[in-house]
Amino acid sequence: MNTQQQPKFLMVAGGVISGVGKGVATASIGKILQEYGYKVTIIKIDPYLNYDAGTLRPTEHGEVWVTYDGGEIDQDLGTYERFLNISIPKHNNITSGQVYKTVIDDERQGKYLGQTVQFIPHIIQAIVDRIGKAAQGFDIALIEIGGTVGDYENVPFLFALKWLERTYGVGSVVYTLVTYLPVPGHIHEMKTKPTQQAIRMLAEQGIFPDFIICRAEFPIDELRRKKIEECAHVPLDHLIASPNVTSVYEIPLIFENQHVGPLFLKAFGLPVKKKPDWSLWQKRVDILKQKKNTVKVGIVGKYLGAGDFSLTDSYLSIHHALLHAAAESEVAVDIVWLNAQDFESENPSWHLLDDVDGIIVPGGFGANGVEGKIAAIEYVRQHNIPFLGLCYGLQLAVVAFARYQCGMPQAHTTEVNQHTSYPVVTLLDSQKIDMEQGRYGASMRLGDYAAYVEPESLTYFLYTNADRVLFKDNKPIIIERHRHRYEVNPAYVKQLKNKGLVVSGYSFDNNGTLLVENIELKEHPFFVATQAHPEFTSRFGDSNPLFYGFVQAIKKQS
Repeated sequence: MNTQQQPKFLMVAGGVISGVGKGVATASIGKILQEYGYKVTIIKIDPYLNYDAGTLRPTEHGEVWVTYDGGEIDQDLGTYERFLNISIPKHNNITSGQVYKTVIDDERQGKYLGQTVQFIPHIIQAIVDRIGKAAQGFDIALIEIGGTVGDYENVPFLFALKWLERTYGVGSVVYTLVTYLPVPGHIHEMKTKPTQQAIRMLAEQGIFPDFIICRAEFPIDELRRKKIEECAHVPLDHLIASPNVTSVYEIPLIFENQHVGPLFLKAFGLPVKKKPDWSLWQKRVDILKQKKNTVKVGIVGKYLGAGDFSLTDSYLSIHHALLHAAAESEVAVDIVWLNAQDFESENPSWHLLDDVDGIIVPGGFGANGVEGKIAAIEYVRQHNIPFLGLCYGLQLAVVAFARYQCGMPQAHTTEVNQHTSYPVVTLLDSQKIDMEQGRYGASMRLGDYAAYVEPESLTYFLYTNADRVLFKDNKPIIIERHRHRYEVNPAYVKQLKNKGLVVSGYSFDNNGTLLVENIELKEHPFFVATQAHPEFTSRFGDSNPLFYGFVQAIKKQS
């Protein structure tokens, strides 16, 4: 094998605790290497036995990220896409469930020719094969391992990384440990002992870190750097400080100030291909950090509670899409998390809506908080407060419009009320057949879908200005990612349009049935909704048109 033509691999694993910021660190390193002229991809390994993240509760695991090719995967893949401005396929998310299923399926099909199927070599080889497939065609593949190095379920993946060296050659893998240095409040001293334990546990797997990223509330001081250097036997300049920051988009700049790019390239034996220019990135970060020009946006959610804590990771991509749009609009954004149930009581908390400059009603499933969302949508419609509806947000905007503008007081979605007199949102006949026959996946729209867009609409204007309009059959189309099952009932579209609802985007299913993709109202500062999830195509430096238009409308009213 000619190793010069093979990809290099950069492993990123975490020590001490999960949620320490490995995803942002990995994305930041990837962005830096990209800026130095290399073609980069990122792979996320999740050791859970679920096949993918599609059935995981948002309050337990955070947001489900949807890829262009229909994958329902870990939210860290979204971080990678936002930082690197690339689209990553679903096979870049590897889970234990996928690996074991592949090996068992192969055994049932006789592919092992009667061998005893074992952890070594079969499970390990399946992991290596998946990593190799995802890395094909790239110069450098970063591999983030979920959880911590001490998790039992990570043993196969750490072992597989050593096999990568056998496959691709010595020096093809660089190991990075992201560790947390706590500062206990009662002693006010940064402690290195947990990091030392993480280094030891990694060494037990035959892996010795080449770099250590030190996450802490403050930059690591020289005394602690020296302690870690002695324990890990790594050069001092390979200890990278990663303190708390106002915006995660500062991290690549902080890393660059510590020469992360040249250091990693030197570890791989690779040259610097081009000199990075971070001036525009720095400008956007500075805009987000300033507080002089700030817009306040309310997100009316339902996936906010996690025991006694609040888990806003359920809407992580929406948060970042707003940051992207704000940076391009040269304003900062203050996000207020609003619980939909606050608008369902006998005395709704309308003052919460009056106190924000605009609201977003995001996607979701089920009945919890639905009436509160509908009430909030109707309130902002009447009071000319900018509104952006996403996925379920579009469906509930249609329900609200049908109830209050079309004389259908009992209008609802059959997802919540199967016996409603006005099923303005429902399953299509073909979807009902799929579900009756147990083909639940076939009844969902997942991944990229195209929609025809009306040339006179605000939606068309926004996408045209962003240079995101394509053409099909000489008609303008837009492409966004979807994750939903229910649709606006085509039987009610004419009535809705007659009362002033603008269907600005539409498509057709395989049976020729009309699908409502985008709606808006003309006599309103900004009342726009989409059946898609545009937050998944927003990037730092290339915001999604709907979020940009939403922030611009708020800025205009301020």
